[in-house]
Amino acid sequence: MSRSVSTLDEPVYQTVWRDVQRVGTKLMHVLMPRGAGLPALRDWDLWGPLVLCLVLASVLASEAPDAQAPLVFATVFVIVWVGAGVVTVNALLLGGNASFFQSVCVLGYCIAPLVIASLLVKYVLATFFSLKLAVTFATYLWSTTASVGFLADLVPPNRKLLATYPVGLFYLCIAWLVLVSK
Repeated sequence: MSRSVSTLDEPVYQTVWRDVQRVGTKLMHVLMPRGAGLPALRDWDLWGPLVLCLVLASVLASEAPDAQAPLVFATVFVIVWVGAGVVTVNALLLGGNASFFQSVCVLGYCIAPLVIASLLVKYVLATFFSLKLAVTFATYLWSTTASVGFLADLVPPNRKLLATYPVGLFYLCIAWLVLVSK
């Protein structure tokens, strides 16, 4: 009899390495959307979105005054997760055929361009407002386009605009936080 190996029997480093590879694959599908990424994102996880959210919240909180840093961190964290939940519930109420966590996963991975913008704004473009504006706007469009490309196929065709409009507002809110940070 052959004994199959489950994830409970494998070493921890193999499990972590496999998860890191999956997160990397999903990030590549978001950062270079080609339409073939939907099958990869159907296998949802929340590790990548959690890490991206933590990085974004940490970067924005590090730019706030010391007394406000915890509040900024918590605000960014809540905006990302509650916003993704609200957008997902909207899509489901419009007849979407994705699971709740799959949609939250896609929305969470699609903040990756805005995380890149926050890092650029903090470390490279801190003194050039026009460049901050251009980079933030470009990454806002990148995030919105990537997520709409994935989520538009999940709702009925006559309701795509109703489902994608909140997506744009969600990323606009996050982009605004990146833009107004010091």
